Amino acid sequence: MVAQNSHLNSKSGNRRCPGPLGRRELLKLGWGGFSSLSIPLLLKLRSAAAAPPSTPPTSIILVWLRGGGSHLDTFDPKPQSASEYRGPYQTIQTRNGDLHITELLPRLAQISNRYTLLRSMAHTGGGHPSGSLQVLSGDKDRQDKPRPVLPDFMSVAHYLRNDPSRKIPNYIGVNAVTRYDSFTIAGPAYLGPAFEPFKITGDPSKPQFHVPNVGLPTAALAQRLQRRVDLKDGLDRMSRFTDQDPKMHALDAYQHQALNLLTNPNARIAFDLNREPKSVRERYGNHQWGQQCLLARRLVEAGVEIITTTFDGPLCGRVSNWDDHAVNHHVFKALSFRAPYFDQAVSALIEDIYNRGMDRNVLVVVTGEFGRTPKISHVASSGGGVASAPRGTVQPGRDHWPHANTMLFSGGGLNTGQVIGGTDARGEYVTDRRVGVGDFLATIYRHLNIDYEHTMIEDFTGRPIPILNEGTPIPELEKLT
Repeated sequence: MVAQNSHLNSKSGNRRCPGPLGRRELLKLGWGGFSSLSIPLLLKLRSAAAAPPSTPPTSIILVWLRGGGSHLDTFDPKPQSASEYRGPYQTIQTRNGDLHITELLPRLAQISNRYTLLRSMAHTGGGHPSGSLQVLSGDKDRQDKPRPVLPDFMSVAHYLRNDPSRKIPNYIGVNAVTRYDSFTIAGPAYLGPAFEPFKITGDPSKPQFHVPNVGLPTAALAQRLQRRVDLKDGLDRMSRFTDQDPKMHALDAYQHQALNLLTNPNARIAFDLNREPKSVRERYGNHQWGQQCLLARRLVEAGVEIITTTFDGPLCGRVSNWDDHAVNHHVFKALSFRAPYFDQAVSALIEDIYNRGMDRNVLVVVTGEFGRTPKISHVASSGGGVASAPRGTVQPGRDHWPHANTMLFSGGGLNTGQVIGGTDARGEYVTDRRVGVGDFLATIYRHLNIDYEHTMIEDFTGRPIPILNEGTPIPELEKLT
């Protein structure tokens, strides 16, 4: 479904209104102007928009580092900075020659021609919820919120590309990006629960791992289930043919999705990692992050267009995330503990995207909500465990730092092997090519062939909201012709 076409989505109760009026022109009208514009009038204003040319389907795999990884100790090292800023690890030369990254990532160093590093991402969200909401949805509020008020880009893309006939959900979270402690950091907001991801939980590296309720073992069972559902649908229509409750529509969408998963044998195949050769599974790594990335690759090959996978849990260390305050982790022990898993999983995913000829249409993005403080702090540990000294032991850490972060982009038909932007000698502030969250999101939408300048979606009150309030695509990440 092409995002730019005028469309009324009766199943969700929301409408999207793309067309020739630009985002900035609409914002100039003010919210009062919005309230005086009816949806039919907005659609009429956009009726002159030319139909977009057909384009091949594009997909995105987001690898999310929950808690925010240190840019200084991964992709933006500062080996010449003073000891109170500099970590203990050396840098290594990459395939690009003049590009150096941490010695902890030797596999990624060898394939640096297949990704681009954006070293100049900066925003104003200093807390985990606000930082995540800024990066994922473009919400510029600096304050933490218990839940999003704007839909994240994954839900927006899922909504705009919604096709009920799909046999596999188009938005899947393999250990989905959803929460940080008691805060919800991603979600569909006013799009409604029907546009949440299909969530896969558990550790795919475990022998007992399976995705429940996917694919019935025989065709006869699938046909029997279909007949029962058809009968139920007929009775439901008789009893509530006038019901317009969005929650009921969301329930219908879930039921339809569940039925597709149960009756489609190809879905069972797509989720089955045991169909991969042992050598491939080992190349990704026989651990949770490696098998999450392998499953993501299988799903994108099966036609799924929006996939997220969170790197957290035991492979992170004691507190199961990248939030390397000294009270949580010995930051440098934590990084050295998790780096081999991270390096193996991400490098294998990138290699497969290219070796299987998917690099033109599949974009891999690796990021967390922010970077970490360049100046090292020293605080007593709150408890012993993996990558953390016993309780009360003073250890080094790095704290939240939204003023500079590095993002990795691979595939997507991009000009890879480059570095965009830069930070100062300590890695504290962006000094070259500052990029904001709006620019990041515009880049993602452009890759997904979504008209980020003209597309609007109604909120709960019926007011049309632009999917992006500011930002332009990062020019260095323009798709090569």
